[in-house]
Amino acid sequence: MAKTRIPNAAGSDTPEDAIVIDLKEPWIAGILAWAIPGLGHLYQGRTGKGLLFFICILGTFAYGLYLGGGKVVYAAVPWEQQFRWQYFCQLGVGLPATPMLIQRHRMLNNEPLLFGSNFMAPPRNGPVEWKDDSGHMTTQPNELAKWTVEYHPLFEIGTVYTMIAGLLNVLVICDAVSGPLILKPQKKENPDPESPSP
Repeated sequence: MAKTRIPNAAGSDTPEDAIVIDLKEPWIAGILAWAIPGLGHLYQGRTGKGLLFFICILGTFAYGLYLGGGKVVYAAVPWEQQFRWQYFCQLGVGLPATPMLIQRHRMLNNEPLLFGSNFMAPPRNGPVEWKDDSGHMTTQPNELAKWTVEYHPLFEIGTVYTMIAGLLNVLVICDAVSGPLILKPQKKENPDPESPSP
């Protein structure tokens, strides 16, 4: 078990005045914090922080998914022109982002997709027909191009929201493992003991 001490509101360093936080097993808290944002803090009894992280991070992730029609979170596929590094950031959210890895595996092995839909599934290669808002039919070079024009600019915005949620959860994991960051102001020393302090 690990414990951390926080100075009280008056900044006292004496052990009897400090607030002690029981971090329990930090490695378990870290794994739980990755799996579900805020769960590591709930495990440690830090309920307020845990609920705040859960609502804010998963809310940001879900809103990004909503903006992009459930298509902005997907794992890279070999045919993409650029390596999709964004999904490494999105994986920071933990278990809510892992269906993208399962969907990628199933698609590449020609197995039926989960949920019977393209939710978190990578785009397919090959030309795709798409009808724009004015009713004109266009042929997009692949499904990713179709998503980009269909959801523009929400596809990019949704991707950014989901990445931010993942990166924020990395900070939450650090807080669960190490405890809160304490920045104590340095005490000013009075060089002349006879001069009055300001």
